[in-house]
Amino acid sequence: MEADRVYNFNPGPATLPLEVLKEAQAEFLNFNHSGMSILEISHRAPQYDEVHQKAKADIKELMGLGDDYEVLFCQGGASTQFATIPLNFASKEHPGSYVLSGSFATKAYKEAELLGVGEIAASSKEVDFRHIPTQDELTINPNAAYVHLCYNNTIYGTEFHYIPDTKGVPLFADMSSDMLSRPLDFGKFDFIYAGVQKNLGPAGVVLVVAKKELLAKSPETLPTMFRYSTFLKKDSLYNTPPAFCIYMVGKVAAWIKAQGGLAVMEQRNRKKASVVYDAIDHSDGFYRGHADKDSRSFMNVTFRLPNEELEKKFVAEALEHQLSGVKGHRSVGGMRASIYNAMPYEGAVALAEFMDQFRKENR
Repeated sequence: MEADRVYNFNPGPATLPLEVLKEAQAEFLNFNHSGMSILEISHRAPQYDEVHQKAKADIKELMGLGDDYEVLFCQGGASTQFATIPLNFASKEHPGSYVLSGSFATKAYKEAELLGVGEIAASSKEVDFRHIPTQDELTINPNAAYVHLCYNNTIYGTEFHYIPDTKGVPLFADMSSDMLSRPLDFGKFDFIYAGVQKNLGPAGVVLVVAKKELLAKSPETLPTMFRYSTFLKKDSLYNTPPAFCIYMVGKVAAWIKAQGGLAVMEQRNRKKASVVYDAIDHSDGFYRGHADKDSRSFMNVTFRLPNEELEKKFVAEALEHQLSGVKGHRSVGGMRASIYNAMPYEGAVALAEFMDQFRKENR
């Protein structure tokens, strides 16, 4: 770690690869010999088009997807997709079916419910979202327009470790906080979306990767910018896109490729998560993990201390050790360490060592 930087465990906006930040810094004033910053170049210019197309191609390559899928760059955060998904695809006859595994999955469902086109396929709310609903717990409506998942839950620290069998119903997933963190059979998903500010770039763009035939089905009765078909037909360039954000997403995707792809990301992420979870599991109960062990997230490690006073002290002293952003979400309290792709192994080790030291000094 460089002397003037901290280990950033914030959940989003979150840590980005240092190499990517330095690349962006180096070409910030004069991008690709244009004499302009990437912030200034027209989104119709050939220099930007190259950025746009390469980002799309690298993402599809990392996911192992073919020409039947398209990459879109949308705006409004994943929270806007919570509404645009049911607007585009659900109806009273064919509702969206939601698996409630945490806060954001519930928010997505509530948008569909508001439109009168949402139903619940499963929920772990009754156990405070400590586990991911299993396949046996899912009630699949064969008439549903889609089954919707939040694949990783940043607030509660749980993550899907299987791809549900939806019996032919299209599978939709919010992967905002674990997108491109491990290999998956992405071809089993019909529609994936992710606010990139957790694992892929700066806040300001939503990555959508979905089947073209699905994206083409937007109702013509919807306003233009609410239709996914608009983004499909116009290559996400109907209006001015968040060009700098897309540029950064492209750089992060290229960085993932250069590191060895998703298999390497998974190996690193498992190793980092193991270090922090070991600190919890070997603390004799001083640290209490929120998630059931079989549902633990590799991206967001959540835990509590014996009391809130110790938790406040932990946050303050962690920052003194260059460990930033470890405070848990306001709705659940405690601690949360987000260890996304860009978090180096050394950061996880530094956190675990601090946890051990803090436990010994405060028992």
